[in-house]
Amino acid sequence: MAWTKYQLFLAGLMLLTGSINTLSAKWADNFTAGGCGGSAEHSFQHPFLQAVGMFLGEFSCLAAFYILVCRDRQRAEPSLAPAQPFNPLLFLPPALCDMTGTSIMYVALNMTSASSFQMLRGAVIIFTGLLSVAFLGRKLVPSQWLGILVTMAGLVVVGLADMLGTHDETHKLSEVITGDLLIIMAQVIVAIQMVLEEKFIYKHDVHPLRAVGTEGFFGFVILSLLLIPMYYIPAGSFSSSPRQVLEDTLDAFCQIGRQPLIALALAGNISSIAFFNFAGISVTKEISATTRMVLDSLRTVVIWAVSLAVGWETFHGLEILGFLILLTGAALYNGLHQPLLARLPWRRPPAAALGSEAERENLLGGGRAPINADS
Repeated sequence: MAWTKYQLFLAGLMLLTGSINTLSAKWADNFTAGGCGGSAEHSFQHPFLQAVGMFLGEFSCLAAFYILVCRDRQRAEPSLAPAQPFNPLLFLPPALCDMTGTSIMYVALNMTSASSFQMLRGAVIIFTGLLSVAFLGRKLVPSQWLGILVTMAGLVVVGLADMLGTHDETHKLSEVITGDLLIIMAQVIVAIQMVLEEKFIYKHDVHPLRAVGTEGFFGFVILSLLLIPMYYIPAGSFSSSPRQVLEDTLDAFCQIGRQPLIALALAGNISSIAFFNFAGISVTKEISATTRMVLDSLRTVVIWAVSLAVGWETFHGLEILGFLILLTGAALYNGLHQPLLARLPWRRPPAAALGSEAERENLLGGGRAPINADS
């Protein structure tokens, strides 16, 4: 069935904004500029401030939700179901997980390449599967267990590619390995977030944009307040700021003042996360969860290609192999092999089971994405 212009627009928007989100964050990391008080030029490494910006982008989804509700109420026949009452504090535990995981991943992005960052986030499948069995009582089918094992193999290959690749003073081997491990560790927290969302939030049938915006509100407020003590906590060599503290927010704004392109990169990161969440939710609703997963995989290819083109990283053949293995693992875990098996004459199910709605429900039941899938 041919896609409509609106569906093509949504798919293109998701691919574009998802790629911009990671690339703009990496672009900001690559800048050097002088700080406050005439300090020497140093790298713009402010992961916690960048995480605050990301939550600001998520928070803006709340405004988009209320605009959507107002427009829907003006119609003769509203399409949105009346909102069910729920306690917004239900979003606080997953928001804390999102805040922690996102902050760790922004720290890791300073240490490793954008493509490895994107690929290694596929580890979330492993931890989500295991935690859903332990805490949600879900039974994984053999293909999902196989997908977890294949994903583990893909992570090993991507890790080897990083170890065997070329390294410089900016990204030493020890930093790259640390960054890769931090990304994988962050996926444990993301998996906990997904389990909490499924156990306590999905049953309330909250609109996804409202859910993203509410979590963004909590993350923005809490992390903004935490920037104050971070300004005084010593971090030693971990920090690139002259004061060597955990997060020197004033130094960040001084660097932005001396290098305005940093502000452009941060604006791209903030705006892209809002549009990416909207596009991802709309793609699942208007097309299918299969398409969303395929577009998310294409996003990794775009990020990798741009990183190679601008010289942020060098080509390594093992990354292709690792990406293909990770893609296979994700496909197996999410049940994307089933439509292919259904085409075989001896495995053909009844026609009703092949509908797009059945496919969507199967994929969402097999492996939900977090509410804010790009955090």
